[in-house]
Amino acid sequence: MGLSAAAAGDGAQLCVFDLRRGQQEGQELDKILFFHPADCPILLQLSVIGLCEGIVTFTRSPSPPSLADANRIFSPEEDCEVIESEKRSQVFYQAEPDIWMVLVVEKTKENESTWRCGALQGILKEAHSLFTMFHGPIRTLLDRQPSAELARGHLRTFLTDYLSDFHVGKKLQFPTYRDSLKERGTIQMLTVPREVALEVQSLTTVLGSCLGNVTCQSLVLFEDLLVSTTLPPDDTLNLYTYAVLRLTPRALSSNASTWSYLRKGTSVSAGPTSSSSDGITAGERYHSRSRDTSPDGQNQMHHNFRPLLREKLSKGKDGFVAADFAATEVRGTVPLTPILWFQQAEERMYLCIYQHKSLTILLLIPASSLINGEEGIAHVKKQVLENASQKIVTVEQKLTRGWGGENAYHVSGYRYLLVDPDRRVSRASPPGKVTTLAKDSLLALNRLRQEVDLEKSRYRRSDPCHDKDFEVCIRTKNNAWVIAKMTRGRELYMALEKGGETLLYASTAVEKFSNRPKNSFFDYIVTFTDKQFLVPRRAFTHMPNTEPGLTNLCIPLAGTVREHSLRTEAPA
Repeated sequence: MGLSAAAAGDGAQLCVFDLRRGQQEGQELDKILFFHPADCPILLQLSVIGLCEGIVTFTRSPSPPSLADANRIFSPEEDCEVIESEKRSQVFYQAEPDIWMVLVVEKTKENESTWRCGALQGILKEAHSLFTMFHGPIRTLLDRQPSAELARGHLRTFLTDYLSDFHVGKKLQFPTYRDSLKERGTIQMLTVPREVALEVQSLTTVLGSCLGNVTCQSLVLFEDLLVSTTLPPDDTLNLYTYAVLRLTPRALSSNASTWSYLRKGTSVSAGPTSSSSDGITAGERYHSRSRDTSPDGQNQMHHNFRPLLREKLSKGKDGFVAADFAATEVRGTVPLTPILWFQQAEERMYLCIYQHKSLTILLLIPASSLINGEEGIAHVKKQVLENASQKIVTVEQKLTRGWGGENAYHVSGYRYLLVDPDRRVSRASPPGKVTTLAKDSLLALNRLRQEVDLEKSRYRRSDPCHDKDFEVCIRTKNNAWVIAKMTRGRELYMALEKGGETLLYASTAVEKFSNRPKNSFFDYIVTFTDKQFLVPRRAFTHMPNTEPGLTNLCIPLAGTVREHSLRTEAPA
């Protein structure tokens, strides 16, 4: 079988392929857009992708018409998500029509039960969303250049830089059972009182008017938490994810201290890339991309555009973060301001990053409004420094005074994760507190989440219009309780390590947690007016206020956890 061999020294493979390409005999290589590790033998690459293509084609094909619907094993409406075998797991994600991403991870005695396939698929989704934000859809790149050289070049450099975050030595280390109380692909927000929220709104109004009659968009973050946004939800999530990965003070400080595969000289390589030594000047590049209104306009001249390259990010004396993403070999050129493609807003925007202590501001300027490119960006930066500096200082000071530190959202006695998949927001126990849980508790919770993922998938297929509410309480080997609760599409996961306690105690503890005023499900606090929500109106449901002096946008989690009839024994 094509997946019978793993890449030497890695144990994991990531590939991107296009089902519309390479359909003629002898042209099979043409369908491969990316493969990790890059030094994997061509025959093995073809074997892996050939088997993946066969699985995708087989599972999406309808059953023979002679069989009754009830006897159909596979559904043509549902994509293949996971294939489990004795030695490996294959996680599938259809990023775009007929463009698939597949992650293959080897099973060993040590790691067989340590990862969750839903978390692995979240990595594929995140990688594609970020790629699209910087380069546009893969299909657009393929249509623009049918030879696929442009698409392969961008995928090679981007995904290689993205995977560098998972490298430990020469191997990829993906999320394990220790990450059971984390949720990739969600936003974590900062709770602020009304007075501070009004200051934040005043700041966003000033930022939005930096270009006169043209409205600029913005995201404001404090530490790694979102304070406000004027973008639609999907675009907010993508930009927030990128900010936490590379732009916040914590991320920038790690750029200099964290080891890099480029510095260490490991086998990870982005492959050959083109430089700007072909006689094109910096000024010509600016004007060329200013005239290009396509999602990937800025990158046509840069096969070496690398927005995830840590070494190219640094904070200047003026507070703006310089991002020399072009990685050009030409000396003396000015770093280009990146242009991002926001799919939900359907607009290309320049990204300017300003930082003051723990406050990070991402200012987005419509590319169509700047005729003179970088000169216009310099004018906007000047307006920010002149008109918004004092407000930025004020907001940062007030947020710092009210900030409770990394343990601000810790609830004594509980280790929890709250998730709203529809709104893509979450809140969780601080990582330092989660590390106090026993290994058996985390393993049981990880397995429980895997079972919940399967149950949700089954229910979506049977009744896609409604969410299923259910509760699960499991007693683990070490006498802890792991709990999962689904209510109106929202999810609560919890671990309680109280030896000898009963199911009644676990149920009462979850009810008590759910009814805490400060820990209601998504007690996200923002200010709103008739003109603007700091969080878009369609992203949240307004609920009554629970504390004096605060305005809450929250979804309460009511009810208690009951023992689930199918899951009453501790997992093996």
